[in-house]
Amino acid sequence: MDALDSVLPFDRRDFLAGLLTDDDVETLRHLARQGIGDNSLRALASDRAYLEAWCQGATASPLPWPAPEALLVKFVAHHLWDPGKRETDPAHGIPDEVATALKKAGLLRVEGPHAPSTVRRRLSSWSTLTQWRGLKGKFNAPGLRSAIKLAVRASSRPRRRKSAKAVTSDVLSELLNACAGDRLVDIRDRALLIVAFASGGRRRSEVAALRVDQLSEQDPVPVDQGNPDTAKLPCIRIELGRTKTTQADDDASVLIVGKPVFALQEWLDGAGIAEGAIFRAIDRWGYLKRKALTPQAGLDPEAFSAHGLRSGFLTEAARRGIPLPEAMQQSQHRSVEQASRYYNDADRRLGRATLLIE
Repeated sequence: MDALDSVLPFDRRDFLAGLLTDDDVETLRHLARQGIGDNSLRALASDRAYLEAWCQGATASPLPWPAPEALLVKFVAHHLWDPGKRETDPAHGIPDEVATALKKAGLLRVEGPHAPSTVRRRLSSWSTLTQWRGLKGKFNAPGLRSAIKLAVRASSRPRRRKSAKAVTSDVLSELLNACAGDRLVDIRDRALLIVAFASGGRRRSEVAALRVDQLSEQDPVPVDQGNPDTAKLPCIRIELGRTKTTQADDDASVLIVGKPVFALQEWLDGAGIAEGAIFRAIDRWGYLKRKALTPQAGLDPEAFSAHGLRSGFLTEAARRGIPLPEAMQQSQHRSVEQASRYYNDADRRLGRATLLIE
């Protein structure tokens, strides 16, 4: 997918591109990718492929631009449906032949209706792709909004967490024990886990994108906040830059104090990193490389995911009685409703209402 579509109107792209040098075009492509983000671009490309394959299977025709409202409603009906109704009416929901074709292509991996969030995201991608072509779609049509609302009620699909289990302090201890050695890879893994957790449960993409120039030393913090004459702990500010909920110019930052700072400094010194990316892959000979990291903690990958650090931070904060606004300041959650789910879950598990029968 040409990232240039995001900055030049589709109907005038060739004309405008003819006025630009090759360097200008590359700059625009770079800015488009930076402005949207790699993950968002990948999601758009994935959604585009899925929409095309679905349309071919459902209508035997290519995806039209712009899509008529009826096709958008059909997409909702094929992906948000009532499993109970499907048992008595095989024609309800996505047709078997369409689902089979999507599965064969490796595009459909779920049984039953889609999650409402997935359907909304794909409709949003569809709308974005339509706008990039200089066209107007029917994505705000009352009929479509009503169809989504009714379909979500009928599907009654339970909300699933990105990580089935939260990486709380006890789980974090297990992960740290798995990398307790003196090898460079162990030092890196300890620093990565502790910093990601202590900085508010940072997302995987945010941790991977951290660079040395995002770090700045701050005044040491007293161990005893009530007594400034006690021993002091080192403090580092991490400038987050662009995240899922912030923009590059939002000046969003978090602080890490004490143990996370020691772990991070041990890694930077041990790896000889003074600039550029902070967390880097290491090959079997001990050389730093740009390769994906693999978990080696022995925990069930079906139960834990990278998002578990983020949910674990809030869950642990709730367990320790830290006020929600204070925890959100560190995690950089924008939605009180979303962040409070972790607090509510912790309250339910630890509350007396769950122990009425002993």
